[in-house]
Amino acid sequence: MPRIALITLVVRDYDEAIAFYRDALGFTLVEDTDRGDGSRWVVVRPGNGSGSDGGGAGGSGTDLLLARAKDDEQLASVGAQTGGRVGFFLHTDDFARDHARMTAAGVRFLEAPRHEPYGTVVVFEDLYGNRWDLLQPTTSA
Repeated sequence: MPRIALITLVVRDYDEAIAFYRDALGFTLVEDTDRGDGSRWVVVRPGNGSGSDGGGAGGSGTDLLLARAKDDEQLASVGAQTGGRVGFFLHTDDFARDHARMTAAGVRFLEAPRHEPYGTVVVFEDLYGNRWDLLQPTTSA
């Protein structure tokens, strides 16, 4: 059955993006390969063995391809790739743990956590301003 394996996220700089997704969000750096033309193939995956339900090797999760902007047009899209809407949804199996870890790492949350029929959720921004949901779905969701 087909599935989305990668989603490209345009970034300003490879290393700052890797540091944020790895250190602040707890993602795993899956691949960082020099392509020989000044660009790199950089893939990060939610979850680092901490129990986050982000997919992973053998899982059904989707990885992020961090692609450095290569011109002014792409640079202008950094942080606005979803038009100001929440465009990414990071599921967790322990909301309190991951919210506390991300808060301690300096992640910017745009609201207080809230409980909805579908789960516990909070909106946050990545280092570029892209909006994400941190979401622990209810067991029936």
